Amino acid sequence: MQPNLVDIGVNLTDKQFSKDRDDVIERAVEAGISTMILTGTSVDESQHALELARNYSEYCYSTAGIHPHDAKNATDSCYQTLKELLQAPEVVAAGEMGLDFNRDFSPRPVQEKVFQQQLQLAVDSGLPAFCHERDASDRFVAIAKEFRDKLSGLVVHCFTADKKALYQYLDLDLHIGITGWVCDERRGTHLHPLLKDIPANRLMIETDAPWLLPRSMDKKPKNRRNEPAYLSWVVKTIAEQTGKSYEQVAMETANTARAFFNLDPDGQ
Repeated sequence: MQPNLVDIGVNLTDKQFSKDRDDVIERAVEAGISTMILTGTSVDESQHALELARNYSEYCYSTAGIHPHDAKNATDSCYQTLKELLQAPEVVAAGEMGLDFNRDFSPRPVQEKVFQQQLQLAVDSGLPAFCHERDASDRFVAIAKEFRDKLSGLVVHCFTADKKALYQYLDLDLHIGITGWVCDERRGTHLHPLLKDIPANRLMIETDAPWLLPRSMDKKPKNRRNEPAYLSWVVKTIAEQTGKSYEQVAMETANTARAFFNLDPDGQ
């Protein structure tokens, strides 16, 4: 198996990992995952993600942000804390931020305001933005356009939308994160023909663990929990649908992720 995969989205703070995080990291490393980006979805979770990134500093970095579901709870003190978190060397992106018009756990105007505030934090920090978008691509594009020229980068993580949205994102020179959704024969096959349209230097991969367990796995864990060690199934599906080798997809996505998150010693 090709080593040195980069999983750009791991929710290691989730309680599903509370009993065996050490084992999860160990299995990931054994499976060839060299780097994991731990997702922060609220101020508290971002602080926790940073603690975990420090605990597993050989393999992990983190992000700091407020998910659109939690936007209704954002305060001035939240932004100040995020600003401080974004200065930590282990934090490599602002987010998870964005818009979710599917569940609307926070009012849409509030989501948009909090998204704009965090994009400004990303600009000020010089870090890329790690973003969530669901059923909100038009508004997402309109807001992202306001900041794009000043941002070092922006990834739409866990991309599950359609061709129109993808082309809008690529036109803005955004990165795309692909998860185990692409391995789901019930709802992810619309992504298969789109994979060839994503330039290699724009495509990154992620598990979004503990969610989105790849349905293409030969033998699924009894607890149905996804973890970084299963990232290879995403690589396999991308390779199959693009006509590339497993090794090529692994290398290209890892190189793209290291450049995007500025993980290489000499940067881009």
